[in-house]
Amino acid sequence: QGRLAESGGGLVQPGGSLRLSCSAPRRAFDWYVIGWFRQAPGKGREFLAAIRSVGGRTAYADSVKGRFTISRNNAKNTVDLQMNNLNPEDTAIYYCAARAPQETEYENWGQGTQVTVSS
Repeated sequence: QGRLAESGGGLVQPGGSLRLSCSAPRRAFDWYVIGWFRQAPGKGREFLAAIRSVGGRTAYADSVKGRFTISRNNAKNTVDLQMNNLNPEDTAIYYCAARAPQETEYENWGQGTQVTVSS
């Protein structure tokens, strides 16, 4: 099982949008739950959203519900996180990871991508 890889981070103004992508090995993309997390400076890692490969069921943290949308791109083997109405509190390093459906622990963490929301 290879590591996942995030892309799409950058600098955005408050109220703006970004779309992050998580490139996953084929096995993880086809069978695992893939989640997005973030870690802001001085804070712990925060769960944001997850999507099941089988069935496509999604789950969101309350802090991002209604602003962030997780989806699968079957053509590219990526799991994307569309982030809208960003605010400075969304500034963090964003990570994706995968877990087997019956497990609770995520693994194969990517290196992360920096998202900075600032005017």
